[in-house]
Amino acid sequence: LQRQEYIFMDVALSLLFRHNDLPWQLLKRFHNQLNKVDLNTFNETHTNIPKLKLGHVGGQFWAAFTPCDTQYKDAVRQTLDQIDVIHRMCKKYPETFTFAETSADIRTAFKNKKVASLIGVEGGHSIDSSMATLRLFYSLGVRYMTLTHSCNTPWADCWKVNTGAVEAENNGLSDFGKKIIKEMNHLGMIVDLAHVSVKTMSDALEVSEAPIIFSHSSAYALCKHERNVPDNILKIVKEKKGVVMVNFYNTYVTCSDNANLSDVADHFDYIKNVAGYEAVGFGGDYDGVNRLPTGLEDVSFYPDLVAELLRRNWTDMEVQAALGENLLRVFEAVENVRNELLVDDTPISYDKVQNPCRTSYVQSLRKLCYFNLLMLSSNLILLLLLLIICKA
Repeated sequence: LQRQEYIFMDVALSLLFRHNDLPWQLLKRFHNQLNKVDLNTFNETHTNIPKLKLGHVGGQFWAAFTPCDTQYKDAVRQTLDQIDVIHRMCKKYPETFTFAETSADIRTAFKNKKVASLIGVEGGHSIDSSMATLRLFYSLGVRYMTLTHSCNTPWADCWKVNTGAVEAENNGLSDFGKKIIKEMNHLGMIVDLAHVSVKTMSDALEVSEAPIIFSHSSAYALCKHERNVPDNILKIVKEKKGVVMVNFYNTYVTCSDNANLSDVADHFDYIKNVAGYEAVGFGGDYDGVNRLPTGLEDVSFYPDLVAELLRRNWTDMEVQAALGENLLRVFEAVENVRNELLVDDTPISYDKVQNPCRTSYVQSLRKLCYFNLLMLSSNLILLLLLLIICKA
């Protein structure tokens, strides 16, 4: 690289934003006991503080993830545990991390040379089909939600529908799923379409009043895996001014066990050519996958990918946009839409979520109200008939 390109990277990489699953590793390895790990020295994950500094990482969406087998059980509690550990991690390392809730907070963190730390909930099963839970997650700092993970929710279909491994339950988004999108718009929460079916993608892009993201997905044309984004969706993302943040997982990069840095750069080039440089971002998926490309083994290698994009004649402006300005543009647009919408907060129908682990107090009360209303109507009809008979 030319000297000026190194100088550019030192400045621009501070904008770097992507999806990171370090909190999941903290749960698996330490049961979220932060007193048992030092992120300054622990070196068995893709992410630690020295690696973040070497990678010039200025921002992270830390994933609050819980697996699909928690759906209908304790998904909400498990997700709260992950939200909590992210907050505690930021408090334990204040010299490195600063918790961010707004686009302005992110820019302040950049200026202070801290890692702006936000929360993304990875999977709509985490809210247990409850708008109240969604709103409370927002109040706890969650700023994006992936609509599904690798399982359908009662209101949205996941990517496995496109493989035939899972049957469609909602034909994309159900009516309640569309209300969830509207509520996210109303709150100012980014809609994330990584992990969803193609029909869910198109439904969400149609319904959302704000731009959306794919937090960690790649180009389907280069690797025909259903977790990736097809060309027709890329073109709608361009129209809607969204962002596709490229995933580094080998299986989604080359559809094989092996990949290299150049293969990842091919996805950046492809999305740029189809949807424009404004639609590209860095997704990563570090600490959430077990196979990464040669040359991108951990978060410290981001400068090498930037160098490759510059070698491929990406301009400084285009690289800086992909590093973070594109995502910030989406976030600011989402914030601008916030509070402009009236929301239908009718709960999901109980028959869509009924299971042995769920009570139904509200639905029972509603049925009682319907019964009382029916009885009142019957009595009024009888009274009317008696009046008619008396007059006769």
